[in-house]
Amino acid sequence: MSTTTQAGDIAVRSILIMADGERSDFDALIHPEARNREDVVGPADGRVRGPAAFYATAQWLRGAFEGLSYEIHHVVADGNLVAVNSTMKGRHVAPFVTYAVDGSVDTVFPPTGKTFAATQSHWFRIEDGMVVDHWANRDDLGQAEQLGWVPPTPAYLFRMARAKSRAKRAVRV
Repeated sequence: MSTTTQAGDIAVRSILIMADGERSDFDALIHPEARNREDVVGPADGRVRGPAAFYATAQWLRGAFEGLSYEIHHVVADGNLVAVNSTMKGRHVAPFVTYAVDGSVDTVFPPTGKTFAATQSHWFRIEDGMVVDHWANRDDLGQAEQLGWVPPTPAYLFRMARAKSRAKRAVRV
C-alpha cells in the first residue's frame, strides 16, 4: 500500500470514528499535538490539541445527534495531504449547544427530532500514520434548514431561549 493510500485510509477512518469510535481509536489515529482547526464553537475540551480534543468533539456531536454517521463520497490524497468529500447524517434528539470563544454558552438548539444530511469537505495533514491537522467546510446552513433552526418560528425561538438558560445554569453547577 502506498503512503498516499495509507494517508487517505487514515483520514477516512478519523472521520468515521467521530460517529462510533472509542477513545482508544482516537489515540491510535490522532497525533498528541494534532489540531482540529474547525472546532471554534464546540466545548472547551474540544478546542485543545490531541486525541482527547477530537474525542470530546465526537462526544459533543453524538450527544445531540442520534444515529450520527458519515457517508464517504470521494477521497483525494497527494502525499500527506488528504481531501475527503462526505455527508454527515443524524437525527437531532438532544440540545445542541454552541460556545463562545471564552467557553460560555452561546446558542442552544433544542431537539427537533428531525433528520439531516449535510455535505462536508474535510482536509487533513497526515504525519507518521496519524492526523496532525484537520480543516473542514460544512454546509451548516443546509443542516440548520433541515433541522428547522432557520428560519426559526417564534415558538422555536422561545424554546431556544429556555434551553440556553438551562444550559447556562448547568455549566455553573
